[in-house]
Amino acid sequence: MATSRSVRTPTTLPHKTGHEVTGFGWQDGGLTSSEHSSAHQGRAGAFRKTERNAMLNPADFPEPTLVPVNGVELEVFEAGRENAGRPIVLCHGWPEHAFSWRHQMPALAAAGYHVIAPNQRGYGNSSRPTEVTDYDIEHLSGDLVALLDHYGYEDATFVGHDWGAFVVWGLTLLHPERVNKVINLSLPYQERGEKPWIEFMEDMLGGDFYFVHFNRQPGVADAVFEAHTFQFLRNLYRKNEPPGEPRPGMALIDLARAETPLGEPLMSDSELAVLVSAFESSGFTGGINWYRNLDRNWHLLADVDPIIRQPALMIYGDRDVIARSENLAEFVPDVEVVSLDCGHWIQQEKPEETNQTIVKWLEQQDAT
Repeated sequence: MATSRSVRTPTTLPHKTGHEVTGFGWQDGGLTSSEHSSAHQGRAGAFRKTERNAMLNPADFPEPTLVPVNGVELEVFEAGRENAGRPIVLCHGWPEHAFSWRHQMPALAAAGYHVIAPNQRGYGNSSRPTEVTDYDIEHLSGDLVALLDHYGYEDATFVGHDWGAFVVWGLTLLHPERVNKVINLSLPYQERGEKPWIEFMEDMLGGDFYFVHFNRQPGVADAVFEAHTFQFLRNLYRKNEPPGEPRPGMALIDLARAETPLGEPLMSDSELAVLVSAFESSGFTGGINWYRNLDRNWHLLADVDPIIRQPALMIYGDRDVIARSENLAEFVPDVEVVSLDCGHWIQQEKPEETNQTIVKWLEQQDAT
């Protein structure tokens, strides 16, 4: 669910109203308080030390393991294996990679968690099935359930950003017993609505809107992104972009062809090279196939209890073009909402604030 300032949509995934939601949140401050136990203070101190030395050198990122799950193999990166028994699973978005969690993995390990960050199916060196329907929410959530089984965990805390958030919401609906807490960034819970999501978007936003284009013109955008991989990712991973008006055409294709990026780079050249290399190897079709299952997912979720009953943390970026939910608490009653001063790539643009927010919330949950 990549976004750029030239991609405007009245909703995140559409719900019945189709209206833009501005909403509000509160900005979190420090990590610890005087009420924390000495054990929590020690853990927070380790967190702060790790934060100052966050993994910025790609060479410091953990080596992966290929794990067989659910009929495929996932490339999985881990930190904090010594914390076995306290799993937290990090689910990336599009077009991302487990590497997008490079700032969170050491901080969460220092906070006492066994951190598991898979490249989900279609990404990196994980399997890339050829059938489009192999990327629906049943398969994607089934991979995560099987990943827990591989490690011998009954349940875990799941963290998602962008498309990863959609998968975490869906996993929690389909397999609630395997999820003990939910932390999602950027994309709030999506009310199912009365019309399949792509149909709704086509009616509201037209055939050039990228969700619709991916579905109605399969292979076209994939080929453009693959022909301009470096340029597309360099132009996409930006921050502090100037506001711009929507233009005719498919915005992400135009972005891939643009010779000059806007705003400021989100990451160093060496960090960007990790993602460019990954997508030059894997291509983009596997990830885009997630979009091609949205209407299928709408049907698959028809008879599921729509309420998320687990404790949840929702982190928004104030300048993210993905809209906030206007009725989040109706579907996620035990939710806390935090807003950070950033755009779409929340955990990469504001890594320290993201880590503080997540770790503080987890500690509060442990205390209750």
